Amino acid sequence: MANILITGVGSGLGEALVDAYLQNGDTVHAIGQKLLPKFDHHLHFFFFPYDMSETFMLQSTLTEFLSQRSFDIVILNAGVLGEIQTLSNTDLSDIQKVMDVNVWANKELIDTLSKHAQFVGQIIGISSGAAVNGSKGWGAYSLSKSALNMLLNVYAKELPNIHFTALAPGIIKTPMTDHIIKEVNDQDFPLCKNVKRKPYPNGS
Repeated sequence: MANILITGVGSGLGEALVDAYLQNGDTVHAIGQKLLPKFDHHLHFFFFPYDMSETFMLQSTLTEFLSQRSFDIVILNAGVLGEIQTLSNTDLSDIQKVMDVNVWANKELIDTLSKHAQFVGQIIGISSGAAVNGSKGWGAYSLSKSALNMLLNVYAKELPNIHFTALAPGIIKTPMTDHIIKEVNDQDFPLCKNVKRKPYPNGS
């Protein structure tokens, strides 16, 4: 059975991935802001509480948790949407918050793994169609996912012993899509109409 590392496991896709791998008999190491009670006492589940926006402390904090462990698959799932609004109305500080979680935290985690993990087979970054669509209102998120794709592309050349993949899973039901459905005006931001269409796969 495989050893898996997943970030952002408190809900949505991350929670579903943990559940699926544990049901398959795999061992899951997870990093997230909250521990879901249903996984708390599972013998093959190991959780480290951490806010991925704290990029400046990531390497020093997570080194012991990751040191000398082997991971067949690492899934960089933690991410934030940011506000759906035009770039001209988006402060640089707000873009930076999205970039910190969606890009720079992943850089720090990859660096930590490459230095301290015993073995890493594959690293999968959860990307998005927003990385290439450039739709109105999705500026910060689109920029971050585009940067994530290139981050993984560069690391694929620099760390050839690890296989890197950018995976856009499509629209799934998560707190992020719930926010779009309930809070975002799809007349102002037409791409949100695609998110509001149902049914779509349930990732929660």
